[in-house]
Amino acid sequence: MAPRLVLIITAIVFLLLAEAPPTTAEQCNDKWESCRNKAESLKLKVIAIFSILVTSMIGVSIPLFSRSVPALQPDRDLFVLVKAFASGVILATGYMHVLPDSFEDLTSVCLPERPWRKFPFTTFIAMLSAVLTLVVDSYSISFFKKKFAATTVNGNGSASLEAGERKEVEVCGHGHGHDVTAHADRDANIVDAGQLLRYRVVAQVLELGIVVHSVVIGLSMGASMNPCTIRPLIAAICFHQMFEGMGLGGCILQAEYGMKVKAIMVFFFSVTTPLGIVLGIALSNVYSDANSKSLIVEGVLNAISAGLLNYMALVELLAPDFMGSKIQGSAKIMALAFVAVLLGAGGMSVMAIWA
Repeated sequence: MAPRLVLIITAIVFLLLAEAPPTTAEQCNDKWESCRNKAESLKLKVIAIFSILVTSMIGVSIPLFSRSVPALQPDRDLFVLVKAFASGVILATGYMHVLPDSFEDLTSVCLPERPWRKFPFTTFIAMLSAVLTLVVDSYSISFFKKKFAATTVNGNGSASLEAGERKEVEVCGHGHGHDVTAHADRDANIVDAGQLLRYRVVAQVLELGIVVHSVVIGLSMGASMNPCTIRPLIAAICFHQMFEGMGLGGCILQAEYGMKVKAIMVFFFSVTTPLGIVLGIALSNVYSDANSKSLIVEGVLNAISAGLLNYMALVELLAPDFMGSKIQGSAKIMALAFVAVLLGAGGMSVMAIWA
């Protein structure tokens, strides 16, 4: 999913921006000309590529190695608190970073007043994105649950029957007890598989939203010639990637993927922002933050990402954990988890001052 997404986003950007004429609005030009230094900006972008890559890899990898640390295993209290903190980071990313960026892009004075400032496109697109995420989430889980249930019945039904028949020959009536046990085991397997499937859908959809946003962030930084803006962005994005990666890494861990799939997901999370920076540098001659087509592309992608991230944070990460037996069973853990969410969301909200 992630490789195709990166290729699609790259193709869209090239098609829409390759021949995009620069805006002629004087207020748009003035906004982006202060503190312009191409050489200094390029130096900072190179630093950003490596620092963001390293912090992204560290953030997403920490949960994946937590099984070797007993206190950080998924069934422990500390893991629940770390996941709550990271979920707060993801929630704040959607509301405090991505959504405002989309508002700024799609209501810019560089765009025609009609229709862009006459209708709230950002919230409309984010709403549709959240609903579409719900549809994909619901249908995918339903489909695979039914498929697994059918496979289980077909695979175990005949075996159970044969075992029951053998028992009935040996000891009359004992086969019925065996059938009851077999059905109970099968139902338990279906429940476990359904939970695992939900974790896998959550991990994939969450990474999808993060990848979209990461490419847009990197593209904007790579195209910028303003070192005064880039310098604080590096620290803010590193913080952002570190803790957002921890949230994604926790979801990947619970999904119990094989080593190959884990490596692929870690790789694409880690490289998307640096890849966006490289793409922005390559497009810097035709790409401008004040260009009307650039603003529309960024604004729409950010709105889609915001709706997806907000849905995933609230519906798939926070709600199941806070309504689950682990947190509901302990008032102390519940209070600490709420504090962890507020700390994660608060820290990422403060980062909105710089990024």
